[in-house]
Amino acid sequence: MARANRHFIPGGVWHITHRCHKKDFLLKFAQDRTRFVAWVREARKRFGLQVLNYTVTSNHVHLLVKDSGDANSIPAAIQLIAGRTGQEYNHRKRRKGAFWEDRYHATAIESGEHLRRCLVYIDLNMVRAGVVKHPKEWVHGGYHEIQGQRRRNTILALDVLAEAVEVESQEELAGAHREWIEEAVRSERCQREEFWSKSVAVGSEEFVIRTQQMLGIRGRGRDVVSVGDSFLLREPHESYGVNFTPENRPIALENTHYWDDYP
Repeated sequence: MARANRHFIPGGVWHITHRCHKKDFLLKFAQDRTRFVAWVREARKRFGLQVLNYTVTSNHVHLLVKDSGDANSIPAAIQLIAGRTGQEYNHRKRRKGAFWEDRYHATAIESGEHLRRCLVYIDLNMVRAGVVKHPKEWVHGGYHEIQGQRRRNTILALDVLAEAVEVESQEELAGAHREWIEEAVRSERCQREEFWSKSVAVGSEEFVIRTQQMLGIRGRGRDVVSVGDSFLLREPHESYGVNFTPENRPIALENTHYWDDYP
């Protein structure tokens, strides 16, 4: 089975997306979404994962994370989270087979304005799906924690998030975040923008070109394109499909993990 494209740049902020196998609604039950969040919390403890935001839907997940500079921190964290979530679900349902569609996809996001927009995009996921009218109505996401409404079992590194979106404090973050959400909902800017989850990098032209250069040989052959006031480093077109071809696979076989392999 081919694997989705992933890349690593030390100290980067990454928007990670992962979809359930065949887009099935394997996370439709609240208890499974809650367990996913619990494993995110555990991964934060074990691997020092800095989680900036998240949303768990019925058939896919979004994670906004900043790595610690360790090339293995994010892969190890996602291996734990995804593996244990699938393992628990299969055990409870007496089910066999893959829980996830493929390897996760990671998009590098530039700090500042682009990160603010990506943050809101993640929060509005269930609004776009028509499930809720406002992200405050969806408990399996980071909205309430950013707003300071969740005191126990917290996950988010709010100090890191505040610095990354260029505000002075967590209090200022909560107020600004509330305004960004309200403006997006009020102006009905909830449409799907695939480039947040299907690009190698999103940001200014300088950021995207620098990301392409840092990727070295893996950055060659990928187009830098503009969409509105943003620039994208695109994956080859073939990687956008459900099935990834072997020719388009940069992930080595030794990096493949199967859900029954987790301890």
